[in-house]
Amino acid sequence: MSSKIFALVDCNNFYASCERLFRPDLNGVPIIVLSNNDGCVVARSKEAKELGISMGIPVFKIQDKIKNYNIQCFSSNYTLYANISSRVMKTLDQLAPHIEVYSIDEAFLDLTELNELSKFGSLIKNTVKKHVGVSVGVGIGPTKTLAKLANYAAKKYPTLNGVCNLCNIQAQHKLMKITPVSEVWGVGYKLNKKLNLLGIKSVFDLAQVDPITIRKKFSVVVERIIYELNGQSILNLEEQPTPKKQIVCSKSFGKKIENIDDMQQAISTYAFRATEKLRRENQRTKNIGIFIQTNRFSKQGYYSNFFAQSLLKPTNNYIKVIQVANQILKKIWLPEYQYHKSGVILSDFYQEKMEQIDLFKKEESELKSKLMNVIDNINQSKHGKLFIASQGIRIKWKMNRKFLSPSYTNKWNDIPKVK
Repeated sequence: MSSKIFALVDCNNFYASCERLFRPDLNGVPIIVLSNNDGCVVARSKEAKELGISMGIPVFKIQDKIKNYNIQCFSSNYTLYANISSRVMKTLDQLAPHIEVYSIDEAFLDLTELNELSKFGSLIKNTVKKHVGVSVGVGIGPTKTLAKLANYAAKKYPTLNGVCNLCNIQAQHKLMKITPVSEVWGVGYKLNKKLNLLGIKSVFDLAQVDPITIRKKFSVVVERIIYELNGQSILNLEEQPTPKKQIVCSKSFGKKIENIDDMQQAISTYAFRATEKLRRENQRTKNIGIFIQTNRFSKQGYYSNFFAQSLLKPTNNYIKVIQVANQILKKIWLPEYQYHKSGVILSDFYQEKMEQIDLFKKEESELKSKLMNVIDNINQSKHGKLFIASQGIRIKWKMNRKFLSPSYTNKWNDIPKVK
């Protein structure tokens, strides 16, 4: 059995909770958060879920419900969500000796050295609520998979008051017997169907299967799940995020693009953002790709194309990436279409410190590097925003965000006023 103890802290209805944080008048009111261009539902408050609103449903299909139940709609405000997420993670980092940020609203904690785990779980929940204002569920277990399962129970059963401790084998088995196998971390829709056909319906059923046998039928991933469900810790805490193998920046347009100048603005913007992410990870790219596509259901016919170009030397220079991206655009652009979406994909990464310096071009390289650092420093400060001219000033293609909430946490003019 494992001697480790993990906690999984998961924010409740995170996007909706962030919107409600600065709008106490919305407590108890159903809230939905919409995807890019306000097309589909990507997040729901508890009240919206109770009204039967499903994830991913197009907004136009629920207009009657929105009107009849006074459902509050919000465009995705990723700047706000990232800021609140940062506050949650900093609070957790102060409480636990080791932390793995798993997603924008989830984190694993290492509680191995701690006692009175249930009390500590309550301390986590209460501290995050007090310091940040959002509610969390806390699941505790001897493996990451059991901590995930405990978190499911903490949210599902109100009598647990937001904290579930599964360090006791009897408690594990009791929960496993009443929980469908689809709730296990790593069991998706297709795997769930295959397991059901084998008579594996509950989590307990899966835990009783021989891991070696199941590996032959499925994969090593399912084998690990079974070991973890039986208290054998296979998955360790990853305090340093794994470097990305690919960076994608893309969005659907708020207005169809018909001319190449507007598309160059979009491609330049996505290339800049992708390079910004690349530089934050101290990486360089040797492969730049772009795609453009029309609406699949357009009457004019569907056109989609992708092209990637390998570089002789890896780069994280904003100007270089934008130049290459726009060169590729000219190769795949067809003027007779109205374009719905485009994107930039960076891959084949190299650590910045691994770059080989050309001694004859060292001075030029250092100057370019300093210029890129100046752009980074200004854009990360509160003093303004630099961009490349090809990104454009008058942007016609930006996505629709009719229901965007104010930038409460990062713009002086949007800070709520107390009256």
